[in-house]
Amino acid sequence: MKERLQELEQEALNQVEQAKTLADLDKVRVAFLGKKGPITEVLRGMGKLSAEERPVIGELANKVRSAITTELEQKKAKLELAVLDQQLKAETIDVTLPGRPVPVGGPHLLTSVVREIEDLFIGMGFEVREGPEVETDYYNFEALNLPKDHPARDTQDSFYITEELLLRTQTSPVQARTMNEYKGNQSIKMICPGKVYRRDTDDATHSHQFTQVEGLYVDKNVRMSDLKGVLNQFVKHFFGEEREIRFRPSFFPFTEPSVEIDISCKLCHGKGCSVCKQTGWIEILGGGMVHPEVLRMGGYDPEVYSGFAFGMGPERIAMLKYGVDDIRHFYTNDIRFLKQYHQA
Repeated sequence: MKERLQELEQEALNQVEQAKTLADLDKVRVAFLGKKGPITEVLRGMGKLSAEERPVIGELANKVRSAITTELEQKKAKLELAVLDQQLKAETIDVTLPGRPVPVGGPHLLTSVVREIEDLFIGMGFEVREGPEVETDYYNFEALNLPKDHPARDTQDSFYITEELLLRTQTSPVQARTMNEYKGNQSIKMICPGKVYRRDTDDATHSHQFTQVEGLYVDKNVRMSDLKGVLNQFVKHFFGEEREIRFRPSFFPFTEPSVEIDISCKLCHGKGCSVCKQTGWIEILGGGMVHPEVLRMGGYDPEVYSGFAFGMGPERIAMLKYGVDDIRHFYTNDIRFLKQYHQA
């Protein structure tokens, strides 16, 4: 049995030396040290040996197993190093090569337009305020002089969550909240940009979700001429010094008097074309003097305070300024469209 162990040791070491891959080496390990290997069989047959032979053969068997294991580990380390070296050669990177450029995005066109509007009005002394998109019925309608039976409150026009909660249909509730916050004790000069929601069929000029920027100025002796001066400054900043504005009488429940504001057509300069429908003017926003009842519900005495309010859609502003022909382009995430306005 002693000779058999020595033969197995020599045979195993020879096969370890000849192994070319880690898989070959693992086969040698299983063949000699596995549960069905010859060394294990030798150890199982030790029960047939005499008491004097058992310790001698047992010690030799352990030495043989240890020698083979040591040789296997050393060979494995060499093969793993060779594999790593080969992998590193195959994956060599020239660190002196220029790096691959990472595509850099830019602000969305609507984001740029809203920021430009904010910067302009901040420069005129307005502050920017925000409010919740899930609004109460009171602030969205009642505080803005839209009673329960007003047609604009029809549930077909609004996304109601409960009888008293809905997705806001305008950013005007921020104005009402601000008036209640100030409790009629100080002047207000603010704009409130944000998303609004209405039940509408999406097409080239309409969307169920869109953006609004509304403004409010409340103080003593505020006049319609102040509104015209502010909006004239806005129009000339966005569309050019040569553009003119026109006020047309209109009706909104929360302003009295109310006006629609038009700007002169940049293509025909007021002569009439297909863009302005032969009128020479393009409607751009609405506004007016704050209704006395809205002031009163906001905590302001309409005998002392007056104010103007206006509302505009950044989508419409962007469409007119940059020649966008479909409002859906703002929301479909077409990278070809968005890349045109990275510098907008």
